[in-house]
Amino acid sequence: MIASGLDRRQLLLLGGAAALLPVGAARAQPVADEGQRHGLSSFGDLKYPADFRHFDYVNPDAPKGGRMSYTPGQWAYNQNPNTFNTLNTLILRGDAPVGLTMVFASLMTSAGDEPDAMYGYVARSVRISDGGRTYRFKLRPEARFHDGGALTAEDVAFSISTLKKDGHPLISQQLGEVVGAEAAAPDEVVVRFSGKQARDIPLLVAGLPIISKAWYATRDFTATTMEPPLGSSAYKVGNVAPGRFIEYERVKDWWGNSLPVAVGHNNFDTVRVEMFRDRQVSLEGFKGGAYLFREEFTSRFWANNYDFPAIKDGRVVRFELPDDRPSGAQGWWINTRRPKFTDHRVREALTYAFDFEWTNANLMYGSYRRTASVFENSPMKAEGTPSPAELALLEPFRGKMADEVFGAPFSPPVSDGSGQDRKLLRRARELLNEAGWTVRDGALKNAAGETFRLEILDDDSTFEPHVLAYIKNLRILGIEGTFRVVDAAQFQSRQNAFDYDLIPRRYSLSSTPGDGLRVYFGSAAAKVGGSYNVAGVADPVIDALIDHAIAANNRDDLTIACRALDRVLRAGRYWVPHWHKPSHWIATWDVFGRPEQKPKYDLPFVSTWWIDTAKAERLGIRT
Repeated sequence: MIASGLDRRQLLLLGGAAALLPVGAARAQPVADEGQRHGLSSFGDLKYPADFRHFDYVNPDAPKGGRMSYTPGQWAYNQNPNTFNTLNTLILRGDAPVGLTMVFASLMTSAGDEPDAMYGYVARSVRISDGGRTYRFKLRPEARFHDGGALTAEDVAFSISTLKKDGHPLISQQLGEVVGAEAAAPDEVVVRFSGKQARDIPLLVAGLPIISKAWYATRDFTATTMEPPLGSSAYKVGNVAPGRFIEYERVKDWWGNSLPVAVGHNNFDTVRVEMFRDRQVSLEGFKGGAYLFREEFTSRFWANNYDFPAIKDGRVVRFELPDDRPSGAQGWWINTRRPKFTDHRVREALTYAFDFEWTNANLMYGSYRRTASVFENSPMKAEGTPSPAELALLEPFRGKMADEVFGAPFSPPVSDGSGQDRKLLRRARELLNEAGWTVRDGALKNAAGETFRLEILDDDSTFEPHVLAYIKNLRILGIEGTFRVVDAAQFQSRQNAFDYDLIPRRYSLSSTPGDGLRVYFGSAAAKVGGSYNVAGVADPVIDALIDHAIAANNRDDLTIACRALDRVLRAGRYWVPHWHKPSHWIATWDVFGRPEQKPKYDLPFVSTWWIDTAKAERLGIRT
């Protein structure tokens, strides 16, 4: 589906004097001025030529019709997978339904089989000038909003300026180097950058949702509202039941049906996102046919709960698909804004208390691998001692970060699998003692006599067995640990206000990390309510290495800088690492057709699959 918006669910090889650049001074070489281009990528490489007819991973003859229904596995901005109370997904306030970005068109849209390439959507071409400071997008004259009004350069310029000023922090934080956007003609928008922008910011701008200037002339963009937004993509909001589901209806006479980026996409007449507050209830709903597609994220369910009658008689099929994207870093992220977590030895002790080996074997059926890196399952993960190229980036900061950065990167310890590895718990207690926390009267206390209390916050009870096993070990250390499950709205509110001790989060970084690294790990983001820097990482060395990563001029340099950054992040012990697996667990009612080829960097079941009417008729399923 060519839906704009950033989904949640994600270097510089320097030598000589260049290695001595001060913090924040790393910068990419100016972008060469170019003629009209049909696409963009971070390093200028595009797989598809200007005259391509469709992406390789679609079926251009896929039939249209029927319904896709599913429960969400990823979301963006203020979206909530469990409920919603607003249909404005582009601001921080409120809880919006998953998938709402799919009603908006964007200047360009990404290709699922390339790391970061984007091709013309509302824009038919782009011309770069002024050393990369100016991007001129030529628009398609046929582009229309759902009310029939023309989509013009005025709308694009209004969208960029509005999102920079009032948009969700995940958008506005990354538009700081956008100097302005203006309509040079009805079909030409000019976007001007400061020249200091990260290499991926023009791509981010090209993928921003386009909103209607005329529509918002009589509405408050910053308001939460249940009025469906006016979009211009292949889908618009259909039936809505807050807390239960939302449907997106295909616009059958959509202006973009024949675009190369759209051929083979948008095959379902209706896309329905089902919402359940409990994973077990959600699974039972799938078994009963309440929805048709399910990606399973719970190993216990995958191992034990897929033996129901529809599986046995073939009406439901399940299979695995490879996930070649970086797995990122999942874990309990530690809120370093709170005084008790400022000492990295305390944070490391919390890592030693989690027995992954026991948890994986007893609760997750050995399905997972331990996560160590924020760039897990990618070449950007640091391994062994730093290479000469990594050292060139790290040496200027010697003495400003832990010496361990110059050795093998930190990896979480491997336990004996008993659930209470005495050796690891002994080491955890040593670290706590070194940090000034000692056990007195059966509780861990600091010099002021304050008891160490720790709350793990979540909006889902699925991982309660994992958390309780962890808390048991924390109590052995004298830490009073609790697990609090709150409703989705309260969870979002407390997350926005950084009101938590530990919080579960998976950072899914792209294959070409850019300015998003600042959103996740930058010092400035640590101070912005609602940002994704949930741990409060605020380290000038990390800021500098992020700058180097962003300034990389080719993919090899990017990899080197990310490995150096990975070493410093891991040395900071900012999270208790969880687990990952490089595959998707899929179960569906057997009514779908899908392309033979899955794109490497995406799982586009909503956008490229279709209903096989013969299969549906055999099962007696109305779609």
